[in-house]
Amino acid sequence: MKKGRSRTSELAAVFDVSRETARKWLNDLAMPELERMTEMAGRFGVSFEWLATGRGTPKGFHMVQDATAPYRVENREQARLIGLVGRLPRDQRKALLVLLEQLVDKS
Repeated sequence: MKKGRSRTSELAAVFDVSRETARKWLNDLAMPELERMTEMAGRFGVSFEWLATGRGTPKGFHMVQDATAPYRVENREQARLIGLVGRLPRDQRKALLVLLEQLVDKS
């Protein structure tokens, strides 16, 4: 993520929120909802605890689990992929699954 003024615009674009919302997050005037914070922790490769509370260490991505959909994220690339796929509309996710299955079958 960029530093300085452009980070507000970048954060807003990445998480599809207004620049005002992103500015509030960056200035500790508001907190993202839980699901969004989980996505942020995975995308930025930081621990959820550090992102949510400031305690612990920011480095070293720790697995973040949702009780309704447990999964294990092995690295930042997988976390980014999960975050991007989660932002797609349902029909595009289904099409992506078909494409990925075809690619794996060819391997």
